[in-house]
Amino acid sequence: MSAPNLASLFVQRVIVGVGDMAVSNNPSVILSTYALGSCIGVIAYDSVSKVGGILHFMLPDSTISPDKAVKQPAMFGNTGLPLLFKAMVGMKADPHRLRLFVAGGAGMLGGQDPFKIGERNSTVAFDYIAKYGLALRHRETGGSINRTVHLEIGSGSTNLKTPLANEQISLAG
Repeated sequence: MSAPNLASLFVQRVIVGVGDMAVSNNPSVILSTYALGSCIGVIAYDSVSKVGGILHFMLPDSTISPDKAVKQPAMFGNTGLPLLFKAMVGMKADPHRLRLFVAGGAGMLGGQDPFKIGERNSTVAFDYIAKYGLALRHRETGGSINRTVHLEIGSGSTNLKTPLANEQISLAG
């Protein structure tokens, strides 16, 4: 029997739920968000300061529920995105060094979604990224499958899991 990998004994997984976000500069942390369907996961990483974050927002615009937006701003794209980047800058991330990955935005009702939540969520994320000139490294959006994402803060390595694949994406450098 081989000895356990000591590094793996000290890993702390932080789960980012629906309508939530987390940022970290602890190299032993892995941020994870599960089952991105029509929701959007915005994964951001600064490889110099080793600061990473994940936002898992479920709706594009907070004007449908201003009270909810005050209590849970990460639930909405238009309030969650500024919150994510402000928190990362507060941990010494530089917006010009950030590398982003956007996942989710699926049409989970088999094309029968009259509100097009996944498509609208994607638009909010990509419009925000373009407006502020942020570097989008990878995108995995649309379709009709859910996605799970894990971000290793120490390395910037991102694991994307879908029902069809398991892919490694680097947000470092």
